[in-house]
Amino acid sequence: MTTTRRNAWTTASQQNVRIHDSDRDPTPGLVLIYSRLHAQLVPVAPLRTSPFTVGREDSNALCIPEAAVSRHHARLELRGARWWIVDQKSTNGVTVNGARVAEAPLASHDVLRIGDSVYRFATDGATRYIAYPVSGSVLAGARPFSHDRSGSLIGGYQIDQLLDRLQRVAPTGLSVIVTGESGTGKELVARELHRRSGRTGHFQAINCAALSPTLIESELFGHRKGAFTGATHDKPGLLRAADGGTLFLDEIGDMPLEAQAKLLRVLQEKEVLPIGASRPVPLDVRVACATHRDLEELVAAGSFRGDLLARLREFEIELPPLRQRREDVLPLLRHFLAAAGRPVSDPSFSYMLALAHYDWPYNVREMESAVRLSVALAGAGELDLRHLPKPIQAALDDHGQPPKARDSGADAGATHAARSDAPDEVQLRQALAEHRGNVAAVGRIFGKERMQVHRWMRRYGINAEDYRG
Repeated sequence: MTTTRRNAWTTASQQNVRIHDSDRDPTPGLVLIYSRLHAQLVPVAPLRTSPFTVGREDSNALCIPEAAVSRHHARLELRGARWWIVDQKSTNGVTVNGARVAEAPLASHDVLRIGDSVYRFATDGATRYIAYPVSGSVLAGARPFSHDRSGSLIGGYQIDQLLDRLQRVAPTGLSVIVTGESGTGKELVARELHRRSGRTGHFQAINCAALSPTLIESELFGHRKGAFTGATHDKPGLLRAADGGTLFLDEIGDMPLEAQAKLLRVLQEKEVLPIGASRPVPLDVRVACATHRDLEELVAAGSFRGDLLARLREFEIELPPLRQRREDVLPLLRHFLAAAGRPVSDPSFSYMLALAHYDWPYNVREMESAVRLSVALAGAGELDLRHLPKPIQAALDDHGQPPKARDSGADAGATHAARSDAPDEVQLRQALAEHRGNVAAVGRIFGKERMQVHRWMRRYGINAEDYRG
């Protein structure tokens, strides 16, 4: 058996209330994404010593007993504040994000291939993954949480951490904002919040971006017969339909300002006035909302009310994109295969290699669609690379080739300066490392104010102090 060596949030109604995780774990490590031998491998290899050796022999800090791994394949070493991986003249080499390297510095979420095992580099928190094998099972004795794991959210440590937060806030009446990229599963989180809340009313959902300004008010607040042309009967509206339950407002950033003002009154007064009515109706509803947009930027632009944001953001939770939790790819695959009625079995290695290296711009929703296509094309046969959509197959184009010109030194500054969009976590961490945690300097690189950089850091859970000194 393979082993390592033996030897948040604030609230308008409850100010400064915070839910903390357990003590911060600074340990970096290699989190297993996939291997032909995944059932034998430990879920994570914490990097507690430098150098840290990897190879087929038992004497290595991480032993991977597969034919594609050399006896002494690679080593990881700490140089200053940064971990590097060094190929020790192995037969099959080492790749970082698909590029074969002799040595390379590592950044958060880099994908490493050693033989036929694929890992994600974690800059901290590595020991928290010990309880979560990539098979999707959970080692209960090592699990850091005690809440119920049942529900529709699939994943390992990061999803368990999210569920722990939900479990603690669900019984309260706090309003919740769920943030995250498109396709990460924000509505699933809202439904899970409702399921764990104990509220006996219904869960109602509305997509604010899908309705015109006039329709959204009618849908939310309801109307009386004759209130406007076409109002041929009374309509209670989704707020009243969710009385005693939860109303989920998807894409809240697209709600018109007039509707925002009315929603704020509903939340403050706990009553709703249907269009055309003269008396308000008492209401007991919990509001959850979601957005992939930066609401503070919308407030600054005047298109979203700051007082409504303060009322809605009593609890805020962010869903990580799939590219930041690649270790969940195999459990998600098995879940989607079961949902499609197909026997759950591992696909070809090239299939899994593509899933592990693809960046998933549309996240879990995109992966579900890709698996459904694979099932349709493969029939009863093994799922293979050719059954995936072309963009995902392309993740393996040039895989294992030497890297193209990489950003370094002065070139890195020029590359950063050309970026006008929000950086991903890796880019932000690299910029902070290059400028030793100087937030103002990082802001100049991306053409943004310091406050925007601080918002990005909050989004990714980054502390600038970690890059200073």
